[in-house]
Amino acid sequence: MVGMQVPSVGEKDYTILFKNGNLKVGGEREPIPRPKKWPIANILAPGANNIPDEFIVGGPYEEEEGELNHPEDREFRNQAECVKKRIVWDLESRCYLDPSAGVNFQKRIADCRLWPVEITRIPLVAVPKGKAAKIDKTEDESLLSFHGVAYVNMVPLLYPGVKRIRGAFHVYPYLDSAVFEKTKCLFSLFRDTGHHNMTLNNKGGINSPLSKPVAKNLKEEKTMKEKDIDGKPRPIEMQAPSIRSQSSDTPLEGETPVTHNPEGQQYLEAGTYIVLEIELDKALVPKRLPEELAERVKEMIPPRPPLTRRRGGAQKAVSDYHVQIKNISKAILDEYHRMFGKQVAKLEHEVDSETLEEQKCQLNYELNCSGKYFSFKEQLKHAVVKIVREKYLRTASFESQEELQTFISELYVFLVDQMHVALNQTMPDDIQGPIPTIQSTSEQLRLFAYEAEVNENYGMASVYYEERLVREPHNLEHWLDYGAFCLLIEDNTKAQECFRKALSLNESHIDSLLLCGVLAVLLENYEQAEIFFEDATCLEPTSVIAWTLLGLYYEIQNNDIRMEMAFHEAFKQLQARALQTPAAKKKSMGTVSNAMENVEEKGKMESTIGPWGAGNNTNNESSSTAVKAEPLADEFGEESSKLQSESREPITLKQSLDPIIGLNTSSIVLKDATLNKKEVSKCQDLPAFLHPPPSSVPQTHITIFMETIRFLMKVNAVQYVHRVLAHELLCPQGGPSCEYYLVLAQTHLLKKDFAKTEECLQQAAQMDYLNPNVWGLKGHLYFLSGNHAEAKACYERTISFVIDATEMHFIFLRLGLIYLEEKEYEKAKKTYLQACKRSPSCLTWLGVGIACYRLEELTEAEDALSEANALNNYNAEVWAYLALVCLKAGRQLEAEQAYKYTLKLKLRDEILLAEIHTVQEMVGFGNPSF
Repeated sequence: MVGMQVPSVGEKDYTILFKNGNLKVGGEREPIPRPKKWPIANILAPGANNIPDEFIVGGPYEEEEGELNHPEDREFRNQAECVKKRIVWDLESRCYLDPSAGVNFQKRIADCRLWPVEITRIPLVAVPKGKAAKIDKTEDESLLSFHGVAYVNMVPLLYPGVKRIRGAFHVYPYLDSAVFEKTKCLFSLFRDTGHHNMTLNNKGGINSPLSKPVAKNLKEEKTMKEKDIDGKPRPIEMQAPSIRSQSSDTPLEGETPVTHNPEGQQYLEAGTYIVLEIELDKALVPKRLPEELAERVKEMIPPRPPLTRRRGGAQKAVSDYHVQIKNISKAILDEYHRMFGKQVAKLEHEVDSETLEEQKCQLNYELNCSGKYFSFKEQLKHAVVKIVREKYLRTASFESQEELQTFISELYVFLVDQMHVALNQTMPDDIQGPIPTIQSTSEQLRLFAYEAEVNENYGMASVYYEERLVREPHNLEHWLDYGAFCLLIEDNTKAQECFRKALSLNESHIDSLLLCGVLAVLLENYEQAEIFFEDATCLEPTSVIAWTLLGLYYEIQNNDIRMEMAFHEAFKQLQARALQTPAAKKKSMGTVSNAMENVEEKGKMESTIGPWGAGNNTNNESSSTAVKAEPLADEFGEESSKLQSESREPITLKQSLDPIIGLNTSSIVLKDATLNKKEVSKCQDLPAFLHPPPSSVPQTHITIFMETIRFLMKVNAVQYVHRVLAHELLCPQGGPSCEYYLVLAQTHLLKKDFAKTEECLQQAAQMDYLNPNVWGLKGHLYFLSGNHAEAKACYERTISFVIDATEMHFIFLRLGLIYLEEKEYEKAKKTYLQACKRSPSCLTWLGVGIACYRLEELTEAEDALSEANALNNYNAEVWAYLALVCLKAGRQLEAEQAYKYTLKLKLRDEILLAEIHTVQEMVGFGNPSF
């Protein structure tokens, strides 16, 4: 017999019983699907006991909510449900929960977490006809045997939108102290209430700690309150002459609770478990609909209309000036053709200079006499005024006559140059070809910005990021990169604007939603953060990062149940992805790309199903629950029990005890604890389904927290990383790994805390001595701290590895710089050339140019410096070395031009500037000032 209780109207609970289980011999598996049956006995009509349209369909073990849902449990369950003896009920019992009972049910789950489901063996007793059908309590207790209990974790029913839990749960011997410690339940369903009453089902149920029975006198209630939590009476109670039983008014002398259950211990030795399914018609906690979340996101980030382009501006003013010049030139040509067209046509040869000068004077005279000259001047006046206002930003009068004359001279030169440009456009034969320019791609600009970030030149990095946005304002990746840069410089407000701009471009972009949520948490807009994270999990239910960030948000809000739900779902998705990857590789038998496509297709199919199902908008409506019991593997035979205990005892004990460890609620202690202690206690108190034993997880070398850490480090959300690192440290699959210490070292290195960085790197090196990232980060540490000798050794070791480090670009750059400082120019040249092959930039070609110049390879140096100048013509050091090359090559004009730009861009290297002056004095040119 199996029994459990659910809350009912009033103070008493409603009892659900499953009786008369069928003993099945081993050797055959139960058919799936198979019909469910009503828990009603003595139905003679064939098939009338089956519930219409209700079947047991089973499902994968990994998707269950119970304890035996790990990959290594598959073989054990297959044997228990096929080879071994077992008891099968296949029953479904239903009951009604009114709104008050639903609220009570929800509260009791939140307080107790685990729900006791008792199991016992009761023989059929035939009552003689001549005697009353009344059996005293001593005979009742003698009829109870193999009294056990399964602890069902009901917390998933408090997850938003969850209506069903199903899983296999270990059966433990029923001990009062253990049951009270785990479930806070003071009564046994079968022993304290009387199994004969349960059999007739004429009793409403037992009472829980939340709905205490009405005490008949003060003494009985006092006895209940003085009961110790471990089930043993206190000395005061032992000295009392008599105490009342918890379920009877009859005083019993020296009644002591059950502390040992030898028959129930066989459940533990045999690895017995029970498969249960609990289903609600409506979820206890409604879940927000995806449409509602999307609407809330739209309200927070309304679509902005595109800005109207200004018709004015400097470029528009210059183009209007060009148009007026073209119109006036056409009018002058028409006048010239009217006056001298016939004369020019008669002349077969070219017109001499004297004739042209005479025609010019006659044309000027005609234009002045006719008033056309004044008309042309007025026509051009408006365009010139716009240039003065829009390009030179001159709107006020000049303070002195000298300032006016200077400005007029500058304006005259500009107008004449632009007049020539306009006239050349009207005569395409005389136009010179445009000077070819090298347009940097978006990827190159991203690399240049990243170089500036690492070198702490944040102003130049911002210029590169803004250049990308100007070129492609509707590319959300550019907005995300700029937002990550703003996070690095701790400009959270601007970072939030960038991420929301990216989200407005694509409201279904997961990374944008997550980053908006992260910024909302950092800016303490917690309500908005919840909307962003929930919307991300709805749009992509298979995202491990989305569920983990949602769990971290709930941890900040001290919502432990939803935190466990989110972490559990993240771990579930990570485990499913790890299991799908090898399966996809086996199926494809082709290229790696085809295998990855199969994995993505499977992930999309799962995301369309959704993890929980739809929830309702109200919690006040009535809901019904159905409790179903499926196969129970129960080996009572001695041989099978011994075989099972010998072969499965180590695994069973480990997995059965693990879910129970740490389930003691510690809410009172947590209130007075500090933040760090609170995080530690929460992580340690999580149940086993959240952090299963390490042996149960495939060796994926990554946890849900480490995957989230990688995402946060990629976007420079360092302020959020330390909270996730605390979880990674306490996670059974995580702990202090090499990658953990690497991430911790990076966070300390950003803060220039070199001592802590070195400690973390030493720990990482002890764990994985052959990791190139460890040695690369060590090199960065020594380089930034000024120890270039140690940095050189670390960089050389990193390059010698077969596997490259993550940031090889900066390793090559800094190693090449160290070679230049130590005058190992040949090594520097090779190092910089390797960097140019991987990711060419201005700095890589500059290094090649410097090394070639020092090696007296002027032609190669000039080529490299020209390439660097084409990628970035605002680098003063590039112009300085170009000036040196031109001085050595004897090209005076080019040397003076390069030197001019060196001074204009304000070269900071005084030693290099002094070297240029020395070479200028040696060759006798290059500096126009002498």
